[in-house]
Amino acid sequence: MGHYISNLRDLEFNLFEANRIQEYLGTGPFAQMDRDTAGDVLREVDRLAVEDLAETFAELDQEGPVLSDGEVKLPPALHRTLDKYYEGGWDRIAMPEELGGFGAPPSLRWAAQELFSGGNAAAFLYVGAPLMAYVIWKVGTKEQGETWARWCMDRRWGSTMVLTEADAGSDVGAGTTKAIPIEGETDMYHIEGVKRFITSGDGDYFENILHLTLARPVGAGPGTKGLSCFIIPKYLVNPDGSPKEPNGVVTSNIEHKMGIKGSVTCELTFGLDKPCVGWLLGGVHDGIRQMFHVLEDARMSIGSKSAATMSTGYLNALAYAKERIQSADLTQTRDPEAPRVAIIRHPDVRRMLMEQKAHAEGMRALTLYSAWVLDQIQLHPDDKSLAKLDDLLLPLVKGYCSEKAYDLMGQCLQVFGGSGFTVDYPLEQYIRDLKIDSLYEGTTGIQALDLFFRKIARDQGQTLMALAGKMMETVQGGGEDDPFAKERALLGKALEDVQAQVMSMVGNAMAAMQDPPQIYKTGLHTNDLLFSLAEAMMGWLLLRHAEIAHAALPEASAKDKTFYEGKIASARWFAGNVLPKAALRRTLAEQENGDLMTLADEAF
Repeated sequence: MGHYISNLRDLEFNLFEANRIQEYLGTGPFAQMDRDTAGDVLREVDRLAVEDLAETFAELDQEGPVLSDGEVKLPPALHRTLDKYYEGGWDRIAMPEELGGFGAPPSLRWAAQELFSGGNAAAFLYVGAPLMAYVIWKVGTKEQGETWARWCMDRRWGSTMVLTEADAGSDVGAGTTKAIPIEGETDMYHIEGVKRFITSGDGDYFENILHLTLARPVGAGPGTKGLSCFIIPKYLVNPDGSPKEPNGVVTSNIEHKMGIKGSVTCELTFGLDKPCVGWLLGGVHDGIRQMFHVLEDARMSIGSKSAATMSTGYLNALAYAKERIQSADLTQTRDPEAPRVAIIRHPDVRRMLMEQKAHAEGMRALTLYSAWVLDQIQLHPDDKSLAKLDDLLLPLVKGYCSEKAYDLMGQCLQVFGGSGFTVDYPLEQYIRDLKIDSLYEGTTGIQALDLFFRKIARDQGQTLMALAGKMMETVQGGGEDDPFAKERALLGKALEDVQAQVMSMVGNAMAAMQDPPQIYKTGLHTNDLLFSLAEAMMGWLLLRHAEIAHAALPEASAKDKTFYEGKIASARWFAGNVLPKAALRRTLAEQENGDLMTLADEAF
């Protein structure tokens, strides 16, 4: 057995009992995917992840990519792992039927992605071509959709998005990579510049690699509005998509990292020794809007990766706690002859395990509810409120899951004691592999700024209020003899605190129109707002799950009975121990005086 312990039962619960996707499978855009097929897909992906993908998890960490003579050599273990992924056609699960896909709803895709990421996150970072193919098919010209997009899929190309530069990290608009028009061509450019931190930017597994690249056309204005998006293949291609000579893009360095060492992170240099040819995506200079189709999917993917690693970290810790015998029960510590017990019987270990369980289930619930919203967007394309809700949830999935998973993974390791610090168990690698998630695709601070200024303030709070209204329906539910009356009250109080914090921050932002430094009072609390809103969402979803579990208990099998009891316990613990944190964050935001921003830099 490999390192990976999946939670297929909870994935099925989220999809089929909580979100009830079977009610719209077999209809509309998902006509080719029924309930039985969806279940079969999930079970087969689970087998692949647990048995095949997880097999090379540690090996890829030990034998990472090597840059030699300008080419990146990938370890043989990665070749074996990717072969198993592609042999099953799993690169097509999220693709529309027009591009040879399964016709699966996004919710099934994201459930499968948890399994792929949990089994072998480093390997899964190489299989981004379907996303690039879909974006090209969606926003490219018809010809680009019929060529580049189909070649990506049918020829199993690698792909990557190329944004970051050494002096333009999160400030993408500061990028200096140039796009020079080729005389006589309408959509072909020579690209010149250097990009950094490019995930899966090179490797010898793929026939070709497509770089979707931001560059600034000569004469374009500054900032993000001056950027355009270009299709740049590693190898120029024949009319059938087969490779010709190398294009003028080379790997000039690979990063040596603390984690996900099996995933190559490159520096790419364009147009150094020979011209690098790029094709303008869609024939229009609309690079940031086009690239956001990729970036938003990538942010969801990173949040899903964090949640997946959190889940298997918890389940590994749980398995160890059940088998590790040490010390007597706390009620018998005065008896030197008292029997030793499994450490799961010790209060502190039990506390840590419940915190891990509740958060792992909450993160999965948040991710798959967000995926359910994506389903609804396809089912109801004219309902613009759904896209706004998706926009609001995305920074929660990416920002909260990445931060909290890393925070709690140290606690998972703590359950193992000193053994967790060794390579005998996967926890130390989980921790190293996780840290990148709060940095990837926009740091947590950037996610929080995006949440407040773009998703709440710019929207005048309309989407947030609509979501809060749905949550209040749960708060006001129940009735006589309600088993969850206490949890509903705690959720209601958390919602009140979140809304009060938002109003306090909005007030400071409004005051900044007359007194600009007032905006600092808002900026000092955006991360806290992200945490409180994410936890309110998770508390709401877990309470909904508890209601479903409670209703199912009387008819449940013995195995399902303990599962449902665990769902109820997670909701109760989360409501009692996590939701009250919103009150403190509200108070801190309301009392903020901004003094931290007036402190001299030298005083730090």
